[in-house]
Amino acid sequence: MKSTFAGIDLGSGEFADGVGDALARVEDLLLTELSSGDEILTEAATHLAKAGGKRFRPMFAILSSHFGPDPAGRDVITAATVVEMIHLATLYHDDVMDEAPLRRGTQSANSRWSNSVAILAGDFLFARASRLTSTLGPDSVRIIAETFAELVTGQMRETVGARGGDPVDHYLRVVWEKTGSLIAAAGRFGAMTAGAAPERVESMSKIGDIVGVAFQVSDDLIDITSVTGDSGKTPGTDLREGVHTLPVLYALQGDDAGAQRLKELLLDPATGEARQLTDDDEVDEALRILVDHDGMARARQRVADMADEAHAELAKLPEGPARHAFSSLVDYTVQRVG
Repeated sequence: MKSTFAGIDLGSGEFADGVGDALARVEDLLLTELSSGDEILTEAATHLAKAGGKRFRPMFAILSSHFGPDPAGRDVITAATVVEMIHLATLYHDDVMDEAPLRRGTQSANSRWSNSVAILAGDFLFARASRLTSTLGPDSVRIIAETFAELVTGQMRETVGARGGDPVDHYLRVVWEKTGSLIAAAGRFGAMTAGAAPERVESMSKIGDIVGVAFQVSDDLIDITSVTGDSGKTPGTDLREGVHTLPVLYALQGDDAGAQRLKELLLDPATGEARQLTDDDEVDEALRILVDHDGMARARQRVADMADEAHAELAKLPEGPARHAFSSLVDYTVQRVG
């Protein structure tokens, strides 16, 4: 029986079992590390970890380790745990900035306790991740420090906006910094801690870059095309929050009637800045225009182009179950948006 995880076909047999065992070790280390602090921190620090999640980043690190001679060794498990800790830490901080009441189907930390508790819990996760990283050596410390900087820069860049620059370039840069950079670090970490050759480490980092951005763009497309209850998302969430994603930005570049109407709906007439849509009828109208607009086709093509780029990088790696798993992930990224 085949095993599938977050769009990744792991095949069957020894390889899939090994990946599953490695993920279980990550889970054990994650909860052990977050439960080993002062009691006053433990409940908040483990809140999101216990809520579950896809564990996509540690999976990416574990699969990447199979391009080295020591797949899923102790250092690989440590590295995979580090990237998940960092991801969880950013979620605590994101929920405070977004004033989100829910995360992963449960009450967010800021809603359950307070913004201060959520921020400090996120800081504690960063601290624990840093401590674990120090056991992997100076190169790992440098990689994670650089990734920290990218994550914060992306959040800051998103907060201040394009500032007159090209909005598409700005959007793609933010997506890479906030999402792609950590998945790239997971690929680099997994291959590096398994002892992979430098060129394979670089390939896994590049594939992480591409997959991270492509997955976010595909999520943006799903936000427009999804049916409530079908994908777990409420269509138009980004529009309601005044967030213009890639298909919207492409559509707004047009000069057709649909683009003109979208500008009326989505932009503040005085400033030209994005505005939040609070009227359900306006959200529905904007979604109807977007679904059939050329901006959607251009965004889908962008995802397909990124998938081609990822497959070209994968072709440099040796054949085997790990390469097959990554190939299935890249294909899934395209298939999920049609």
